[in-house]
Amino acid sequence: MNEGASINELTPERRLRRLELAVTRRLDGLLHGSYLGLLPGAGSEPAGSREYRPGEDEVRRMDWAVTARTTTPHVRTVDADRELSTWVLVDASASMDFGTADFEKRELAVASVATVGFLTAGAGNRLGAHLMTPDGIRRFPARGGRTHLLGMLRTLLAAPRSAPATDQIALAAAIDGLHRAAPRRGLVVVVSDFLEGLDDDGLGPGAPAWELPLRRLAARHQVLAVRVGDLREQELPDVGLLALVDPETGRRREVHTASRKLRQRYAQAAAQQQEYVSAAIRRAGAAHLALRTDRDWVADIVRHVHAQRRLARGAHRPMSSGGVTA
Repeated sequence: MNEGASINELTPERRLRRLELAVTRRLDGLLHGSYLGLLPGAGSEPAGSREYRPGEDEVRRMDWAVTARTTTPHVRTVDADRELSTWVLVDASASMDFGTADFEKRELAVASVATVGFLTAGAGNRLGAHLMTPDGIRRFPARGGRTHLLGMLRTLLAAPRSAPATDQIALAAAIDGLHRAAPRRGLVVVVSDFLEGLDDDGLGPGAPAWELPLRRLAARHQVLAVRVGDLREQELPDVGLLALVDPETGRRREVHTASRKLRQRYAQAAAQQQEYVSAAIRRAGAAHLALRTDRDWVADIVRHVHAQRRLARGAHRPMSSGGVTA
């Protein structure tokens, strides 16, 4: 796929083929020899300990015996399981149909799911999905194979658009539903703009409704939150009188974008909201990947994968033999 062209211009089958080519071409060779790409896998087999890294490591992985012996905080490291179960939750609410660049946010969600599927494909690995549609949750059992992945992507592309003010299932409830449906530890990818379930003005400080369910999910699984956004959610253009419509409620408002003060206030509020959402994702214990419709989404994913691979290599580096003896 030419990443600068909208996939809406293509037939469904050609969209899927272009997506597959874009992902495999740009990521070719990146993960050869390892399926640990999107997150450093927690695995199940003990593999030693290393020093604790504030902000990167989970306290629940502390190796208290080594910590006591060396008087330096250490965490347990583990080798990854030989098979990976991946679950994807995709938000298809009305706000995901917004987009002012080459992609709508929904199209970017499809692209990210395709990337997750191609990155985690491998012998024994399985992929399942919960798709949030206006008619409820569409569930796909965890299975392997390219045919299964393409079937999920076709469903995403063909999903009807959500009308404003519809009584669609909330993101928090959808996360809880996936938590119940995926008992085996694995990788969970939540794809959303995470704009639903915020407090009244969307700026905090109250926790979003989805934060606690996401935290419960992260207590069992490795979780990656893929937040999709659009440039116009961050800044307003100077185009005179502009009619704005809330895609979730249908509420309409006209604003005079010629006012520099108004545009600055909007940008400041948008940046505050972005940090509010990012902080909630961090508190929940999930990894965070931000994608935007006006950016090169494949390059953003590549950077994330490289960063996670460096983190995984650091986690499996042998512990120094020096230190304080008991």
